[in-house]
Amino acid sequence: MPQLTSLPAATATQDQIAEIMERDGAMILTGAMDDALFARVDAQTQPLMEKSAKGNDAFTGHNTTRTGALVSRSPACREAVMNETVLEAANRFLLPYCDRIQLHLTQLIRLLPGQGKQPLHRDKLAWGGYLPDIEPQFNTIWALTDFTEENGATQVVPGSHKWDEKRQAEPHEVCQAVMQRGSVLLYTGSVIHSGGENKSMAPRVGMNITYCLGWLRTEENQYLSCPPEVAKTLDPELQELLGYTMGSYALGYFSPPEPSPEIPDTVPPELALGRLPREAPTAKKIMENSSAEIGSFVPLES
Repeated sequence: MPQLTSLPAATATQDQIAEIMERDGAMILTGAMDDALFARVDAQTQPLMEKSAKGNDAFTGHNTTRTGALVSRSPACREAVMNETVLEAANRFLLPYCDRIQLHLTQLIRLLPGQGKQPLHRDKLAWGGYLPDIEPQFNTIWALTDFTEENGATQVVPGSHKWDEKRQAEPHEVCQAVMQRGSVLLYTGSVIHSGGENKSMAPRVGMNITYCLGWLRTEENQYLSCPPEVAKTLDPELQELLGYTMGSYALGYFSPPEPSPEIPDTVPPELALGRLPREAPTAKKIMENSSAEIGSFVPLES
């Protein structure tokens, strides 16, 4: 049976991460979340999970709860989203195919006792079969409890990101991401994987944070999960990761609800948050030549 490679998050280099991800399509970084951050994540997310409904089919899990909108709901989870090592690895992995990456999904996945195995799948199929030749996403699952064989540690098929997409995994090709709390599983959108079976008496909790190419539709609609009135309170880098920036030269602008003779109808998303783009000289020039104030056309201010 194959095994996943594990490296300490504190000492793993980006070259090592890239090499393992290229070879296996998945790996584990141990000790990625310290006890102090875990305590804050736990305190902020436990009430959210207790209010979350169970899934209504075999894929989402009849005995599984899923809790999203973590950037909006949990300041501590934002720190995991912005983890420097993971974010650098995600950028290195995805930027060959885009100008910017974006946040695809934030979700707490709690496998309750008695939850069976999830069907094996590739996450990139969220976009159908339309991206056969590139990797569209870089995924993480943070262990908020120990991940064991008994409690449903994520099943992974190392190397399956290089398989023909019609090939199915045999039982002997599947391993589990056994890891201690605070570790994080990294895996690509093409790797076959699934949630495991929880045969224990306690929940198994993982935090799924995924990044994708900036020109794709995201699984979690960040503009609704984290609307402008919330996003405007966040750091610019996180705002941009949520999609509040241009994905490329002409990708992602908006038009203010009321047209203005002083402002073009193709303005960058940052203006909805009351600021200028950090690296958009064209937009800055537009505003410098305009007598309007930024706050005069923020569209969703309540």
